[in-house]
Amino acid sequence: MSETFTIPAGELVQISLPGSDATPPEERPMPTEPTGPVSGSFRLATLGCKVNQYETEYVRALLLENGYREAAKEEAANIAVINTCTVTAESDRKSRQLVRQFARRNPEAKIVVMGCYAANDPERLRRMPGVAAVITDKKDLGHSLRPFGVTKQVKGIRRFVGRHRAFVKVADGCLLDCTFCIIPKVRPGFLSRSADDIVEEVRGLIDAGYREIVLAGIHLGHYGIDLSQGQKRDQWCRLWHLLERLANLDGEFRLRLSSLEATEVTDDFTRVLADYSDRICPHLHLSMQSGSNGVLKRMKRRYRIERFLDRCDLLRDRLDEPAFSTDVIVGFPGETEEEFEETITACRSAGFVKMHLFPFSAREGTVAASMTDMIPKDRINARRQRLAEVEEELKVDYCKRLEGRQLEMLIEQPDEHEPGMMRGTACRYVPLRLATIPELSGELVPVRALKLRDGAMDTDPIVDEST
Repeated sequence: MSETFTIPAGELVQISLPGSDATPPEERPMPTEPTGPVSGSFRLATLGCKVNQYETEYVRALLLENGYREAAKEEAANIAVINTCTVTAESDRKSRQLVRQFARRNPEAKIVVMGCYAANDPERLRRMPGVAAVITDKKDLGHSLRPFGVTKQVKGIRRFVGRHRAFVKVADGCLLDCTFCIIPKVRPGFLSRSADDIVEEVRGLIDAGYREIVLAGIHLGHYGIDLSQGQKRDQWCRLWHLLERLANLDGEFRLRLSSLEATEVTDDFTRVLADYSDRICPHLHLSMQSGSNGVLKRMKRRYRIERFLDRCDLLRDRLDEPAFSTDVIVGFPGETEEEFEETITACRSAGFVKMHLFPFSAREGTVAASMTDMIPKDRINARRQRLAEVEEELKVDYCKRLEGRQLEMLIEQPDEHEPGMMRGTACRYVPLRLATIPELSGELVPVRALKLRDGAMDTDPIVDEST
């Protein structure tokens, strides 16, 4: 279960609590006896990306393995672990506010702070009330938690609380140096997990009832470059090799990829996507950031927009009506009206079904923060609104092309506004709506796409008449 936890700025953070009104796979009956000496109770909170969310689940697995239990809703926890984010200055502020609020609500708890903000500003966190430890190195969480009685290690996670899809971290670190990004400084280097460990973890999650596995990494497309270094090509283990192994696992499930760089869309990669189209969702999140070559150069991105769009075309040639989503930074320093128009043109050419639009935020410690010619906030907001309108047009166009097609829907939750309807996500990332029962939550069902309405496509179930 998740409790809504309001920090002073009015932002909402989800804090993990045991139990649930629904029954996602991870909350179906599991052993309740502790696997080690009882060490007390814990509570977890997470800010940030899919990798952070995975690492929180890994901490949960460690604590449970070592005899801890999750604190009940109104119970004071012995230990609170807060996983922080530092992608923007606002993320830092939210992280500090969350620590303060935990300390006020649970003054006896030992607060452990981890995550990217912990790596970026550990001394400030150590001075905060209630903080017992700050973990700056996420590569060995088990060792970092030894002072709190964690002696038994786990290879991976067995569940993903509060979700019907499970995120699996396959690699950590980033080797790039984009001028706007602080993350390579707080997650330096690059380290891929072994393919065997990932396969074992994914197999366990499938056996536990998860029907969608999302592969995540700070730089997912670089998976295996360290494992393959110095090896002959036939001994490489890159992302497409990992996908091939995972796609051949038994069970009813699908794979989805988190964020990728367009430069990593190679012939080998697209071949595996096409060969296993029944397993790997035809949805690619390709982080564009800008559609202007001038802006891309100032960002120190590794491509020009022509190459990005060429990779989109390659995917359209190899896959059946793939869906593309992306990230766009609006108002990067020096962005002219002409460069902004180039971004609009590129978005239309790519045909994104979803665009995450981020107003530029000068992140202290990055090159971009010291650039001149900052764009006024009102102009950034106006440009962001224009891109949001383009996003809606592109989504409508894409959904029209899906009308009448068979899609695979992961049923996730009841529709808050329409009793008797369930919401879910298509293999192609489009939100779907279906008249069905809550007991099917977490299951994959075939549906026929109808019309887009209020942000989601209505669907009809497809019945297998042979059974």
